Amino acid sequence: MPNEALPLRVYSDTTVFGGIVDPEFEVTSRLFFQRVQEGRFILVLSALVMQEISRAPQEVQELLVLHLPAAEIVDITADALDLQQAYIDAQFVRAKSHNDALHVAVATLHRCALIVSWNFRDIVNFRKIPLYNAVNASLGYGNIAIYSPLEVTKDDDETL
Repeated sequence: MPNEALPLRVYSDTTVFGGIVDPEFEVTSRLFFQRVQEGRFILVLSALVMQEISRAPQEVQELLVLHLPAAEIVDITADALDLQQAYIDAQFVRAKSHNDALHVAVATLHRCALIVSWNFRDIVNFRKIPLYNAVNASLGYGNIAIYSPLEVTKDDDETL
């Protein structure tokens, strides 16, 4: 059984940052980043996240800048692009959602414990998560856990 006191490496996609300017997701997005500051999670980001946030509102960009010093920035490798394409080729990720597939590929290849996202259409989707992991398994990669920030910010003694 893993030591729960150790922080988990968690890949955050852009939607979690953007959640701070969305009334529906603001409280939980801020709570996620509070958990990062508390040391419960090691924040893992990619150049894709930074590129997408460069077009976001100023408040979202400032949140990224605040967390960059402690974040682990991972590369987008040729293997990540190949895995992204494998998801698209498996025909469960829409070609226009190629960046979403790349987020999952990067998190998988950099052995993050999980990825958090508010993207319920293409990432946090009960039909697609097993498909991502089936492609991963077929190519010799491990599974990736995929959750919304709501699921990872609640303590065991709290109710949803």
